[in-house]
Amino acid sequence: MHPGRAPLRRLTRFEYNNTVRDLLGDTTQPAFSLPSEDLGNGFGNDADTQSVSSLLAEQLGTVAEGVAQRATVTPEALARLAPCASDVTAANEEACARTIIERLAPRAYRRPLAAGEADELLALYTAGRADATFAVGVATVIEALLQSPDFLYRVEWGTPDPERPELRRPTGDEMATRLSYLLWGTMPDEELRMAAQAGELSTKEGVRAHAERMLADPRARRVIRFFFDNLLPISNLADLERDAETFPTFSRAIGSLMREETQRFLEHEIFEGTGTWPSILTAPYTFVNGPLAEFYGISGVTGDAFQKVPLDTTQRLGLLTQAGVMAGTTHSNLTNPVVRGSFVVQKLMCRVIPLPTGEILEQVKPPEPYTGATARERYSKHSQDPVCAGCHKFMDPIGFSFENYDAVGLFRTTENDVTIDASGSVPGTEGTVNGPIELVRKLAETEEAQRCFAAHWVEFAYGLTLRAEDTCTREAVTAAFEASGYNVQKLLIDLTQTDAFHYMVSGGE
Repeated sequence: MHPGRAPLRRLTRFEYNNTVRDLLGDTTQPAFSLPSEDLGNGFGNDADTQSVSSLLAEQLGTVAEGVAQRATVTPEALARLAPCASDVTAANEEACARTIIERLAPRAYRRPLAAGEADELLALYTAGRADATFAVGVATVIEALLQSPDFLYRVEWGTPDPERPELRRPTGDEMATRLSYLLWGTMPDEELRMAAQAGELSTKEGVRAHAERMLADPRARRVIRFFFDNLLPISNLADLERDAETFPTFSRAIGSLMREETQRFLEHEIFEGTGTWPSILTAPYTFVNGPLAEFYGISGVTGDAFQKVPLDTTQRLGLLTQAGVMAGTTHSNLTNPVVRGSFVVQKLMCRVIPLPTGEILEQVKPPEPYTGATARERYSKHSQDPVCAGCHKFMDPIGFSFENYDAVGLFRTTENDVTIDASGSVPGTEGTVNGPIELVRKLAETEEAQRCFAAHWVEFAYGLTLRAEDTCTREAVTAAFEASGYNVQKLLIDLTQTDAFHYMVSGGE
């Protein structure tokens, strides 16, 4: 058995916002004022890159202060912490403060309080209450809770495994936390906490039962959205800028709708559709509302509500041909087949393309528009240069196949009145493809694309970048993914069934 690493993980901004919402009802998303995470594994939750700068430490204090003030600002807010807080008197306020502590702290720490912890927090309340109000005393406690390592980090001590002394197993509460942050991106709910106390999370079967319940809950869709917002180039579409004269039908509002199209499509296919990664890559439909349908040139759709529509499968098929993905992989008013190809090769096939350095880096710049009527003409010099060809032979053939989509993702057959040659190929496969439809179909059939997708979920779920010592975990998840017919929901359940999810090496190694 090789459970692999179980690194100490700090809450990401996404997780922090969700947690304070569920703990205190704070919906202001305060963590977005914190410094951005280092991407590391691409999702911002890579434990190996979660260093604490002086700015982050300072901002965590500022954010905690703001949350605490909002949680205690009115009698109604205080009453949400505990009913007794709506009418405190000198005689009962200390008892009420203890009630609030005993309700909040175990949920904030995601474990029962140890002996004496409630007394320490009550002493903190008393100090904050001196020469101030009951609300200030309670806010002092909340501020402390939100800056505690037990809140900010997912601390795991585990319990010894009697059959394998070199291993430890997460406690019930630690397993509840693992499950909840994987599937909901937030703290455990009351049902999961009760299951932990009842010992229901001590077996793989028990964990699977609760994972299936949680995945069926609408809260799981937030994590799906977060995952794809980080895997795909769609999160900044609302900020995308294009020349208004060249692309008169595009706007930032359309960019925002493109992002929603992709997310609606993914949610539907995963939760109501076939639900496999190959089907996502080749689905013959999408979701649009009135303004987005007009942008695409799709008739019969009006209003702001998104609805499912069939695609013209001679022009579009599946996720990658959506306008948002094509626009998101374009960084100017002209398409760049290298960028599009690099996205597919590195993000969807997990092939590492080293960044150019030194003299080569100085040569890497988009060709001038006048150097060719089409992108193929402008960019073909890459593959002709022996220094560049080693990497570009993987990226360019994919990028050229997407040239039927312009810089805002609209379909075209010509560029500068010259017919576009959209032929290309998929690395590691035989033969060529003619255009984006053949490309996505061929990509969806490759084992490389399936293994890569599963690997991204392993890295996201376990908060790490895969290394050699994680090979057993990667292979276990990949094998289960293949056995399920590459079903995404089953992949998430299988992530809760690995040795890496149920064990950790003694000593935190």
